[in-house]
Amino acid sequence: MIPRDLQLDWLKCFVAVVDAGSLSSAAGEVYRSQSAVSMQLKKLESALGRRLLDRGAGKLQLTADGQLLLGYARRILDLHAEAQIAPNGEELTGRVRLGVPDDYAAKYLTPVLKRFAPRYSGVEIELNCEQSTALIPRVARGDLDLALVSRDHSRRGTLLFHEPMVWVGSPQFELWRRDPLPIAVYEDTSLARRSAINSLAQQGRRYKVVYNSSSLAGQIAAVDSGLAVAVLTQCSAPGDLLILGSEHGLGPLEPMEVAAYRSRESRGSKAVDNLFGLLVKTLRMSEPG
Repeated sequence: MIPRDLQLDWLKCFVAVVDAGSLSSAAGEVYRSQSAVSMQLKKLESALGRRLLDRGAGKLQLTADGQLLLGYARRILDLHAEAQIAPNGEELTGRVRLGVPDDYAAKYLTPVLKRFAPRYSGVEIELNCEQSTALIPRVARGDLDLALVSRDHSRRGTLLFHEPMVWVGSPQFELWRRDPLPIAVYEDTSLARRSAINSLAQQGRRYKVVYNSSSLAGQIAAVDSGLAVAVLTQCSAPGDLLILGSEHGLGPLEPMEVAAYRSRESRGSKAVDNLFGLLVKTLRMSEPG
């Protein structure tokens, strides 16, 4: 059986679902309802005569055929985007000085850059990984053009989504049973530190700071080694650590407001405009569940 022609809309929905991780998240990105996205996937699978995604256990996973098609689908869509740009006779060039905290790099920034880089190969990305407390003043000074940050007030940048914060501990050491509670914290200006201490204060729970580090890896190491419990963004919490809650004597935490923040000096840069637009378009549709 020779497959029918593969329509671009089918491929767009397929790639969007893979990148977003769910039908509901992909729906907003391609401006369709969830049922319409599901129908497009069914049409694609029917045309190929192959199952592309396993939908069991509430989680979407690529089949071997889906993995094979994904690379071709991305190339087709990238070439289509280039073909749309080509008649204008303008190839985007320049440099974007981009900042992101370690917490958000893998889950949120990587999918964006995977789309941006092939489409705008003439743009150089200079990536800086630091905590939001360091990135925000660098954008404000114009040292960076654009950053993905946990914003420190409601007027900072363009709000994209809310990232849940969680208590984490090692199941081997059960430090949450101790009084006072040993905690690992970020630097004094950190919103995560403030959130942790406020939560403990509201509970009236005693604590002692036993570890300070501005590094995500340092926080995880402190928890892994049994020194402390810590507060992390949900997206950065390793699977081998235990998420702690009320049953462990720990209260709720305020989520982080994640925003795209750009410098005034970058206004008018088409390279920054395009990356900023892609950040907003992609991440506003991927509110963590």
